[in-house]
Amino acid sequence: MARLPALASLAAFACLLAIAPASAATARPAPVQHDEQITFHRWQSFPQWRSGESNGTLAVPGLRPFLTIGRPAGTTEFTDPHTGTTRTWEYATWTSPTQPIGFGASELVASWNADAPAGTWIQVEMQGSYTNGEHTPWYVMGRWADGDQDVKRSSVDGQGDPYSTIWTDTFSIDDVTRGVLLRDYRLRLTLYRAPGSHAAPRVLQAGAMASNVPDRFTVAPSAGHIAWGRELKVPRYSQNIHIGEYPEYDGGGEAWCSPTSTEMVVEYWGHKPTRADLAWVDPSYADPQVDHAARQTYDYTYEGAGNWPFNTAYAATYGLTGIVTRLHSLDEVERFIAAGIPVVTSQSFLASELTGANYSTSGHLFVIVGFTATGDVIVNDPASSSDDAVRNVYQRTEFEQVWLRTKRHRADGSVAGGSGGVAYIIAPVWKPLPRVAGSDNW
Repeated sequence: MARLPALASLAAFACLLAIAPASAATARPAPVQHDEQITFHRWQSFPQWRSGESNGTLAVPGLRPFLTIGRPAGTTEFTDPHTGTTRTWEYATWTSPTQPIGFGASELVASWNADAPAGTWIQVEMQGSYTNGEHTPWYVMGRWADGDQDVKRSSVDGQGDPYSTIWTDTFSIDDVTRGVLLRDYRLRLTLYRAPGSHAAPRVLQAGAMASNVPDRFTVAPSAGHIAWGRELKVPRYSQNIHIGEYPEYDGGGEAWCSPTSTEMVVEYWGHKPTRADLAWVDPSYADPQVDHAARQTYDYTYEGAGNWPFNTAYAATYGLTGIVTRLHSLDEVERFIAAGIPVVTSQSFLASELTGANYSTSGHLFVIVGFTATGDVIVNDPASSSDDAVRNVYQRTEFEQVWLRTKRHRADGSVAGGSGGVAYIIAPVWKPLPRVAGSDNW
């Protein structure tokens, strides 16, 4: 599908909320069948780390194998564009084998799990080949660290070639009607540490979701009956009670839907920031872990906390595994709920399109925690007035439309984008993930 900046940049939803009257809805075309192509592949085992091209990295076996710096490949200077500070770093690189996609992809989102403590950081890049035989540049998909004291965590603007553009965290083909799509890709990890330091980053997992989801305003409803009547006890946090707190992190809580949702799932699995982690937060603030999650996911280039892989990487710092992918339907979400795994989803809608939401949004995330006995969707919606008001039930057919579509109408009738089924999957390393279409090595 033809991709415009306003559509492709959905990769970093900002939870922008604006009330729109229900009468603003525009008539929709008839539903179409699910005809998207989605695949996710990741590298995480010792043989997989050994299979890549190493320049100074070391693959370490164990219960959870990882990649780290062995003998550094050399030193390099890096000037942080957000501070102007230039520092010298030791570095090492690892490049994955070429990963065939199996179809022509229009988008790709990389995600990773790593430990990058003080004095270390990592850079994740992607290079692919097109269906016409040409290659992309090495695109930077993210610069990341556990904290923000050494390098400001960021995406990189201004990346593109004649066929594609990087929109924050998403590789996107500019115009699929030209017939040039992504055929395969490689990931390159560059690990950095302060010269002479014993500290080093550890990369536990790196992967990417590649997809081709056609233009669609509506989708055919799924059948359900997989996890009806099942609800998970996920903690409930409101982003709205944080409005005005730490405006340097995307204006405060009104824009914190992604880290608030991520934090709910992290704590569902029994993890949370320590008292020392939260020492910087004003002690008068309720739920300080939400403030912490917003800071730890903040993208200094995008100027927001909605960078998808930064959120799953934050969750992984608690010993969990986190990926960004797309799912095909609510049936697949039900399989996760049946397995005890909540799912964070990304969607946009008018107030009239999601009964009971009472707000419109150009992009918002919340946590699916279960399904009613009749199949409606139970969510923890952080755009709520209080923690007690976070639990909401949305009609199944309405929810599936606003989540899975790739195109929608704004209140003024103009066309904007939808996420096409984007989801965060966050779970313990030991927890088997349900098999869904395209999950070739879960």
